[in-house]
Amino acid sequence: QVQLVESGGGLVQPGESLRLSCAADGNIFDLTAMGWYRQGPGKQRELVAVIGDAGRTDYADSVKGRFTISMDATRIAVHLQMNNLSHEDTAVYYCHANTASTGDYWGKGTLVTVSS
Repeated sequence: QVQLVESGGGLVQPGESLRLSCAADGNIFDLTAMGWYRQGPGKQRELVAVIGDAGRTDYADSVKGRFTISMDATRIAVHLQMNNLSHEDTAVYYCHANTASTGDYWGKGTLVTVSS
C-alpha cells in the first residue's frame, strides 16, 4: 500500500512563509494529479491547490498569488510554497494523489499554525 508522507508544517507568524512537501513511498501508476487540501478548525476540508499530469495548476481563490504548487521530476512528489501566510491559513494540510485506475491516495496531514 503506497503512502503519501507530508512534511514542512509548523508554527509561523503572519506574513511568513512555509514550504510543504509530499512524497509517495512507492510507485503510483496512472497518476493524473496531485494536490493539497486543508481543513481549518471547525471547517470542512477544502481544495487548496492541484497540479495535473500536464503541469496545469489550479488554486483556491483565497490562496491565489500567495501559494505555488509544484511537482518534481519524479512526478510522485509535490510541494506547496506558501507565502504571506495569515491566520486564516491555519489548518491541517493534506496531500492528495489521484490516479486513473487505482483510486485516490491521501496523506495523514501536516499542521500549519499561523499565530502572532
